[in-house]
Amino acid sequence: MFKLDLKKVAITFGLSIFAVSSLSAKEEVVKLKTLPLEQRAIDGAVEYKIQKGEYAGTYKVNMQTQKMTPKFGRTATKNEIKAWNVDVRYDWQGLPEGKGTAEEGSDLYDSKCAMCHGDMGTGGLGYPMLVGGSKESLKNQLIDPANGDEPPIRTIGSYWPYASTLWWYVKTGMPFPHPMSLTNDEVYSIVAYLLQQNEIQIEGKDIEDDMILDKKTLMKVVMPNVDGFYPDVNGKDGPLVMKKFLSNPANYGTPTERCMKNCPTGQVVHIKNALDDGIKPPVSQVRDLPKEKPSKNGGDSKFAKLFADNCKACHGNKAIAPVPGDKEAWAERIKQGKETLYEHAIKGFQGMPPKGGHMELDDATIKGIVDYMVEQSK
Repeated sequence: MFKLDLKKVAITFGLSIFAVSSLSAKEEVVKLKTLPLEQRAIDGAVEYKIQKGEYAGTYKVNMQTQKMTPKFGRTATKNEIKAWNVDVRYDWQGLPEGKGTAEEGSDLYDSKCAMCHGDMGTGGLGYPMLVGGSKESLKNQLIDPANGDEPPIRTIGSYWPYASTLWWYVKTGMPFPHPMSLTNDEVYSIVAYLLQQNEIQIEGKDIEDDMILDKKTLMKVVMPNVDGFYPDVNGKDGPLVMKKFLSNPANYGTPTERCMKNCPTGQVVHIKNALDDGIKPPVSQVRDLPKEKPSKNGGDSKFAKLFADNCKACHGNKAIAPVPGDKEAWAERIKQGKETLYEHAIKGFQGMPPKGGHMELDDATIKGIVDYMVEQSK
């Protein structure tokens, strides 16, 4: 990723590409020819000096000093800005203090994450695996997808470029039903566990169960695939690095051959009818929020809300678990009787953890949610 805060980088770039076509009507494909690498005009990865309000006498610079004030509302307070400014950047800016161990993270993972991502990060129905694969297998497959014994598997260890953004993602996006519910210490513990399972080392040393992962130690983590995305354009060789990167069409998808006529259309899908043609009922233009519908079990919305807050993450996706209202999926389960369903929900069953991972809910509440789901599915 380009470090825009360290260098004023002009990201606008262009390739001088010359197409040579034949005057003959029989020629259908034109080969593209390019200048030698050192002769190409690539405007990127260059640091410009500002002189008289211009970059190198070419690009104008906004030199206005007028202080702009909002015309409505009010200026946000420092605490309000602090509450919103929670992102953690790839260069570690924004990473908060905290600490945890892989041993603590293992227990947290089992209770907060395993319900979707499987035991030890092996993956679950509809949710990605977090552990496995290798950088080498991904690299080989990208170079030549037809070869290689191991298919590319994108996991934290093989694909994620920065441990800092991993921490941020877990903090702000997980667990799926309750994002932002983890403390900083809990996030450090879960990240330590995930890095350990992916065999990520810190300064050449394995992450042991009791090793404390804090801000200082996490900042020493270098992910295996950190160089697998964008070239490092900092330094005196930045422009040449950028030229080499852009000279390979595989990096940005530019074709090496141009089709002039009778081009293949096998992958092109044309929409012949209007998008709203034949849709029943017609697409509504109303922007009001839909009214809450009473449940079939006497209009009790308490357990409907509890279901939405605690169970819908899995039971709202047919690929993961039976969805309330799907009579076919629930028919055999209902035949087992409520006592069996209660036991499965409370103690766990097959891929579902006890109480769906929400051990804070008492048995009566779980039974009420089961009753709600059964009533919706009769």
